[in-house]
Amino acid sequence: MYRHDNRIVITLDAGGTNFVFGAMQANEFIVDPIVRPSCADNLDKCLTTMAEGFKEVIAKLDSKPVAISFAFPGPADYPRGIIGGYLPNFPSFRDGVALGPYLERELGLPVYINNDGDLFAYGEALCGVLPEINAKLEAKGSPKRYRNLLGYTFGTGFGIGMVIDGTLNRGDNSCVETYCLRHKKNHRLIVEEGVSARAIKRVYGELSGDTDHNLEPKDIYDIAEGERPGDTEAARSAFAEMGEIAGDAMATAATLVDGLIVIGGGITAARKWIMPALFEELRSSIYTGSGDKIDRMQMKVYDLDSEEEFDQFAHGEMRPLKIYGTDNYVSYDPQKRIGVAISKLGASKAISLGAYAFALSELDKKEKANETI
Repeated sequence: MYRHDNRIVITLDAGGTNFVFGAMQANEFIVDPIVRPSCADNLDKCLTTMAEGFKEVIAKLDSKPVAISFAFPGPADYPRGIIGGYLPNFPSFRDGVALGPYLERELGLPVYINNDGDLFAYGEALCGVLPEINAKLEAKGSPKRYRNLLGYTFGTGFGIGMVIDGTLNRGDNSCVETYCLRHKKNHRLIVEEGVSARAIKRVYGELSGDTDHNLEPKDIYDIAEGERPGDTEAARSAFAEMGEIAGDAMATAATLVDGLIVIGGGITAARKWIMPALFEELRSSIYTGSGDKIDRMQMKVYDLDSEEEFDQFAHGEMRPLKIYGTDNYVSYDPQKRIGVAISKLGASKAISLGAYAFALSELDKKEKANETI
């Protein structure tokens, strides 16, 4: 979608240390990124830097952009472009900042701000895993098609986005979140304490007995691979526990949404040690009050990155079903199923594509609404 659209949208990768400004056209970046310090602890400098960065990008373009669209940490009232609350990486925003209205006034362009997890899911739904999976299903002769997607990011935190029938679910309070679900093993903790970079470091320290280590998840991954000195089993177990805790949270969400799952973020590089435990949790069992054992999820869960499992996923349990009282048959597939895939786009590209597509879709809605007046 929008891969042949000539409209230009200005983008921003908003980090607590640096802002990275860019511009997209037809789903591709068209200028070299411009990097500026975010000055996140000084509101005046931060906002000035942001406005000047956007202006610098606009000056490099051959034609006028139609909008600005980017992800920014919450809490926020995203539809109104207002950021405020507890933002560890942007302390100067805690009292509330009307960021969207400020930028619209400074730059004279529509401004769209969303959560990064939302834009990750939206980018994957429109330009990534969702169309890719549906195209593969069509190529294998399967009539099955998917319209719903849960997007998760593994990184500093545990992000989520939800796309229902092609529409991004922003919630009624800009508050579609997963980080604050309960941790499976300790209900007093939020799930993000088990699914994040800090969780990997903490669990490795506890299991290895080296709680004062200064290792990052990449270092712990190298230990798990046997490429760096350290406690190999503790490293592998740290990633496996993350998979288990994430799988528990995903099972809850996917049971309600009934759609595919895509995972992105830097920690997915350790998928070898994460995904087995994640799938085991998604495929686990629970019990009724009378003691009957049932599947945790009513849908069978497939690993869509496995060609063997994808073949099973595509074919399901299709069989002919006779129409009562006639000699006619219909095709019937009783198997309910979803799948999990690792992002091929990567979180950063998916977020940018989501931001680009969101802006254009909102502009198209406004144009259509104006035509009906």
